[in-house]
Amino acid sequence: MTVTRSVALFLLAALLEIGGAWLVWQGVREHRGLAWIGAGVVALGLYGFVATLQPDAHFGRILAAYGGVFVAGSLVWGMVLDGYRPDRYDVLGALICLAGVAVIMYAPRGG
Repeated sequence: MTVTRSVALFLLAALLEIGGAWLVWQGVREHRGLAWIGAGVVALGLYGFVATLQPDAHFGRILAAYGGVFVAGSLVWGMVLDGYRPDRYDVLGALICLAGVAVIMYAPRGG
C-alpha cells in the first residue's frame, strides 16, 4: 500500500507542477492573461505541498526521484496537450528516468 500511495502522490505532484508550469507558459507566452498565470502559481504551490505527503522522510530522496517522474510526465503532457511526438530517444530517456525513480524510492534498504 505504501508504494501505491507513493506512486499516486508522484502522479498528483506531476499533474500540479507540470500543469502549473504549463498554465504560466500559456499565460505569458500565449498571452492568455493573468488568470492563467495565477492558476499556474496556485498549482505550483500545491505541488510543493503534495511533495511533503510522501511516506519517505528524506527531502533529497523525494525530490531526486520526483525529477524522473517530472521528465516522463512532461513528455506525456506535451503529447496530450501540445501535440508533441517524442522520438525513441525521448522515450528511452524517460524510461531510464523512471527506472531511477524505482531504484531511489523503492529499493530495499537495511536499517
